[in-house]
Amino acid sequence: MTSSCASIDLAVIGGSGLYNFPGLEDASRQRVDTPYGEASGDVVQGDFAGLRIAFLARHGESHSLPPHRVNYRANLWALHSLGAHRVVGVNAVGGIRGDLGPRVIVVPDQLIDYTHGRYTSYCDVEGAEVRHIDFSEPYTESLRRQLLAAACTAGVEVIDGGCYGVMQGPRLETRAEIARMKRDGCDLVGMTGMPEAALARELGLEYACLALVANYAAGCGDETEISIEEIFAHLAAVTAEVPRILAAMPQS
Repeated sequence: MTSSCASIDLAVIGGSGLYNFPGLEDASRQRVDTPYGEASGDVVQGDFAGLRIAFLARHGESHSLPPHRVNYRANLWALHSLGAHRVVGVNAVGGIRGDLGPRVIVVPDQLIDYTHGRYTSYCDVEGAEVRHIDFSEPYTESLRRQLLAAACTAGVEVIDGGCYGVMQGPRLETRAEIARMKRDGCDLVGMTGMPEAALARELGLEYACLALVANYAAGCGDETEISIEEIFAHLAAVTAEVPRILAAMPQS
């Protein structure tokens, strides 16, 4: 296990479109060894708006890892081993609910996991302690409230609450799949929300999500075909709001 010299106020896991954290001062990079293999990349630590930030790009800095191949266990373990207590996952998502269109930011409060074949627990390792975590509320409410307050302070409009349905990827979903998710109560669809949230809970980390809507999900918008180019154009625009929100976060 590796420890950091300076106390980390906030760890940020960047999703699609957020491969580095802009504005970090006195930044340093660190490769963290974990019992679960390699993390997605180096953890970059630096100072930002009075906060000590630890940043990790979920898909790698060149977006080389699809959602189902991300080593979520190693990523969370690396941040935990460096002393992080609060983690914000930034996730690109599609909007299912009518008011959650492109460039909207949501701080969800629930999720449904539709993924399969991923390592979903630290209990998977032989000899590990079996822990049955309470996951009734998958996101830490106090951290959600901090994000909402920070967005208000920064003048960035965000939506409070919503159910994030996590699909396997890397393909996008069929109209029938989205229709099922809508019946299930999902407001958003993405590919990286789980097992990240559950692993954070197992490690005792505070965890919340900033969900960045890049497109309407299949059958939910006016477009008959979802353009990857448009998705990344919307992501680039909405991702610019993330540092503004996090700059208003309190120290740990």
